[in-house]
Amino acid sequence: MPESVSAALLAPYLTKNDVRVLTWQIYLAVAAFAVGILAGLAQALDRVMPAASSLWTRFPLQENYYQGLTAHGVLLAFVFTFAFSNGMMTLVAAHSFKRRPNTIAITGSLTLIVVGSLLAAWQIVANQASVLFTMYPPLQATPIYYIGVTLVVVSTWFTALAVVLMYRGWRVEHPDEISPLQGFTVMATYVMWFIASLGVAAEVLLLLLPWSLGLVDKTDPQLARALFWFSGHPVVYFWLLPAYVSWYTMIPKQVGGKLFSDSLTRLVFLLFLVLSIPTGFHHQYTDPGISEALKTVHFVMTMGVFFPSLITAFSVMASLESGGRRAGGTGLLGWIWALPWGDPSVVAQLLAMLGFVLGGISGLINASYTVNLVVHNTSWVPGHFHLTVGTAVALSFMGIAYWLVPHLTGRELVSRRLGVLQGWLWFIGVLIFARGQISAGIESLPRRLNVSKLNYVLDNPAWHSGHVMTAVGGTIMFISGALFVALIAWTLWRGKESTIVKMPVVDEYVSGPEETPPLLDRWGVWIAIAIVLILIAYGPFFLTYAPNFVSGGQTPW
Repeated sequence: MPESVSAALLAPYLTKNDVRVLTWQIYLAVAAFAVGILAGLAQALDRVMPAASSLWTRFPLQENYYQGLTAHGVLLAFVFTFAFSNGMMTLVAAHSFKRRPNTIAITGSLTLIVVGSLLAAWQIVANQASVLFTMYPPLQATPIYYIGVTLVVVSTWFTALAVVLMYRGWRVEHPDEISPLQGFTVMATYVMWFIASLGVAAEVLLLLLPWSLGLVDKTDPQLARALFWFSGHPVVYFWLLPAYVSWYTMIPKQVGGKLFSDSLTRLVFLLFLVLSIPTGFHHQYTDPGISEALKTVHFVMTMGVFFPSLITAFSVMASLESGGRRAGGTGLLGWIWALPWGDPSVVAQLLAMLGFVLGGISGLINASYTVNLVVHNTSWVPGHFHLTVGTAVALSFMGIAYWLVPHLTGRELVSRRLGVLQGWLWFIGVLIFARGQISAGIESLPRRLNVSKLNYVLDNPAWHSGHVMTAVGGTIMFISGALFVALIAWTLWRGKESTIVKMPVVDEYVSGPEETPPLLDRWGVWIAIAIVLILIAYGPFFLTYAPNFVSGGQTPW
């Protein structure tokens, strides 16, 4: 594995150790992704291969169905996304604010996520933590697992600290200027997530950890679910917003276009800050103990948080069109073909955007107070989030990695053609996979079900085509993911040493920062609005909730 490229080549405000720390965050993300997709392949093939005769059941992470599902969820939804964001977003903020990140903060972030990931993985491999990434009691894991997951979350707090300190340092030197756009988007992402993550931190520290340690005999499943979803829906945006940072502030540069509006970009990220958190109860429409009035409030907020994604569709499309027309595209749609489809970084993110259109539309079904009941707890749900998290986020991260790894290591990507192929394979695979999950979900196929153990599921003709598409699509996605890991590893091992690959940063605007109202750069106002909305959405529940403790932990194996 090559040494990180000299810090002086990247930026004068980064040291060689800074670069090394951020690079290892990306390495950890790729490693977690590699293991996570292997567990995912086993999950997909379970749809068509009876477990009793399948070789997949002999894999270390597939001793039972729920162990594999937990490994898949934790490694991809937590470790892969958090580690990649920690590395990428710190680097982006450092470039934007032109300041060195705090050594203790970034080293602490890396240390915590490595230790936490190893602790959680140890317990998952030992089959002592097959509780799925949602961590609902009365399913119970070991204290070591809960400590490990907590450390993974706290690693993001250290990254948030590094970002805030860079912003404060910049603000001292530029008291009357509007903050750099990229740094602003990173700040909005981590401020939102820090507030949101307090819910899952409270669930683990106040309910799950004392219960698993035996300090208390009982815990409250309903309260635990509410605390989890306080964080559980906003984490979707914590996964997504690093992709948005790239779509808004990097892709326009990569395609040779202009960003439509600095002001509109800031507004989008601020809307996510204020609307992301008071949405959790839309995951609990069927739960008792939550009033219909509060569920309605969360329904309205959830529909509201769809609005910044509509703005994004318009803004990013405008940037792409400006780049395509500059490249010679003519006519109504000719600009599309003029985009740099031979660039694997761009291709992966363009396809991620297309997948997100479908994922966002299907998400409106989940958010609806009434229509949700048709697909609640069915395979429709994983079909939906594989189009969002599994495509908009994962495929964007892969595309970003195609310039980020060369940027950090000074090694050229070994094959641009294979990188393009990898992006298309993932996109095709996820469309087939999601179609299978969604179609079976409409026919009421339950999610989180060990299909191969239930003959009535395999034999149900309404679900058969969905099982086949899930298996075929999941296999194609695995092949694509394995190709991505191989390309990164091959680049680190055999990639040619090159001149520095620059970070793409948008520098042309239709409406630039000089036209941005100062209100869109005042953090105190927007954080206060976010807190008020949280109190409206959650205050009545926590003030009036009557605890309902149950005893005894359960395991599904």
